[in-house]
Amino acid sequence: MKRLLLLILCAIVPTFNAAQNTDADFGAVAEEFIKGYLNARPLLATRLGFHEYDGRADDFSRLALDAELQRLRRFEDRLRKFEAEELNARNGIDLRILQAAIANELFEFQDVHKFERNPMTYAHCADLNIYIARNFAPLEDRVRSLIQIEAQIPNILTAGKTNLEAVLPRPHVELAIQIARGSADFLRKDMVSAVDAVKDQELRGNFIDANRRAATALSDFANWLEKDELPKATPNFALGEAKYQRWLTETELVDLPPAKILEIGLAKLKEEQQVFADSAKIIDPNKSPADVFKEIQKDHPSADKLIPDIAKNLDQIRGYVTEHKIVGIPPNSKAAQVKETPQYDRATSFASMDTPGPFEKKATEAFYYVTPVEPNWSEQQKEEWLTSFNYYTADVTSIHEAYPGHYVQFLRLNASSANKIEKIFGSYAFIEGWAHYCEQMMLDQSFGGPRKPPGTAEEQKRAAKYRMAQASEALLRLCRLCVSVKMHTQGMSVDEATKFFRENCYYEEKPARTEAMRGAFDYGYLNYSLGKLQILKLREDYKAQHGADFSLEQFHNQLLDHGMPPIRLLREILIKDKAKWDDVL
Repeated sequence: MKRLLLLILCAIVPTFNAAQNTDADFGAVAEEFIKGYLNARPLLATRLGFHEYDGRADDFSRLALDAELQRLRRFEDRLRKFEAEELNARNGIDLRILQAAIANELFEFQDVHKFERNPMTYAHCADLNIYIARNFAPLEDRVRSLIQIEAQIPNILTAGKTNLEAVLPRPHVELAIQIARGSADFLRKDMVSAVDAVKDQELRGNFIDANRRAATALSDFANWLEKDELPKATPNFALGEAKYQRWLTETELVDLPPAKILEIGLAKLKEEQQVFADSAKIIDPNKSPADVFKEIQKDHPSADKLIPDIAKNLDQIRGYVTEHKIVGIPPNSKAAQVKETPQYDRATSFASMDTPGPFEKKATEAFYYVTPVEPNWSEQQKEEWLTSFNYYTADVTSIHEAYPGHYVQFLRLNASSANKIEKIFGSYAFIEGWAHYCEQMMLDQSFGGPRKPPGTAEEQKRAAKYRMAQASEALLRLCRLCVSVKMHTQGMSVDEATKFFRENCYYEEKPARTEAMRGAFDYGYLNYSLGKLQILKLREDYKAQHGADFSLEQFHNQLLDHGMPPIRLLREILIKDKAKWDDVL
């Protein structure tokens, strides 16, 4: 008997040790990859909270780009040697998170050719707001870092001119011109104002010199694009169907043909338009839904009250999340600060959340950026822009960006036991899908509704206004899904996309064109709706699994406590029935 037990143990131990070794090998390869990944992206590393990279600029020289491409290919091969089934459960998930992240990087290098075809890659090189917005080091030390980085900006833009192809996509060129000029303006104004407190005159003088040279280089880059590149730019920017599907399969683990995703998107668009129309009837049955919503949109802050009015409601929204047990907010977390979007980001951003990096220990402030009107806009353009910040839509946007959307997602990520892989690499569909899902979910949980249903007629109208605002945001994201597929697989033009946004989510010309222009380069913006739909399907299956024991708060907590993986991987964590893992939609 003892001899039999010994033989069994002898058979088991090598297998156990082999599994341990495989997990250890994976951990070592992952750590090596992350180190090289951050070394090639020092500005990202600083944002994440790794301040040993402070003061370093990304290297866009051909030599550096080729070296990084080869490194990504090597690690793709090395990770391919591991099998998820041979690793422990967590490493099996992390392996596929890394593989998806590398696939996305390689796609941008080899298929999108972002360094050769997208001048925005270089126009964004002065995205240095973190150095003035966050006090992670004494101001003098941050200014020294800025001097080092800004000294490299002329070289980066020279590399851009060298790397970029002779003929570029027109939408990319037009946006890059705006971004480069906005960045130059940011350096000349915001950046200079931010370092006014520096008393060391020599340091200040060195900064002024480096900053001036960087701003001039950005202005020159914008002028070069406008004079030399814009006249010969091409309207062609599409990925093509094969590339588009491969990108979805490899990076989001969604193995559906683009045509099927479009079919789903168009059907959901019709459903949401019906919700929009039904809500409009409650408010005014004698007007068209579009006219009802235009009346709602007129109820917005003035340009000078935009930021304070949005900030005023944030505490109330946070209180609702806590009181109604929507999701657990870690205790003692700082409130998000509402600020104007930095100048360089305004060409492509309506509102956004800037959270501290998950590894940041000192500068833990969070900024909720809202893009204001520009002084040089016509009165009509200003009014059109402010309609998107009507009081009802503004609250829905705050739900998306802060509570319980992006900011709460970050807070739970930071407070969770997620490891380095899970905190660095995130799925576009998970991150934006969660925030977009929150908009509908909060209204489904009676936010903006009568205190005591069914409520008075006025309370019902107020709830209908919120539902129209939420449906409008859903229509926008569904239009993005449809436009992304149509633009990149079916030849839709920017003008046709602008018309699609105007007709299907009832946008005015300026915001509709902004959305269409974004779709030309941000093919991934279908992920707002794609992620939301996946989360709704996951919740449905999780609820069926738990039956009477289902808790919405527990589901949300579970959803947010495993990093930011492709949602297909979360199904393996939360759903017990393996047969349902691939049923993402």
